[in-house]
Amino acid sequence: MDAPATVEDYLAALPERSRVVLEQVRALVKATAPDADEGISYGMPAFRLRGRVFVYYAAFTNHWSLFPGSKAVIDTFREELGARITGPGTIRFAYDEPFPAGIVTAILQARLVELAAPKKR
Repeated sequence: MDAPATVEDYLAALPERSRVVLEQVRALVKATAPDADEGISYGMPAFRLRGRVFVYYAAFTNHWSLFPGSKAVIDTFREELGARITGPGTIRFAYDEPFPAGIVTAILQARLVELAAPKKR
């Protein structure tokens, strides 16, 4: 399978349950950061804000993942996310759990605050 050229291509190639969830993620990102630029990076949907990575997200066979691009943001929600954190930059959600709009929105908002701060040298 060729890498998708657009987010629409990526979503169109997914099974319905994956597509529905990722469309919800996409809508939350757009609502939280309407100025973010959307595209494909590393073969998955991604958003950049002022030239910096804001968030990636992707569908997998048994779960979907959110990649906020920030260990600090993940650490902020470590207790609430628990076993969903599966790597230094990966948050994994099962398809069979209710869509976690609250925690996803909180993560996105924390990432916005982080990106608004001056870059550390």
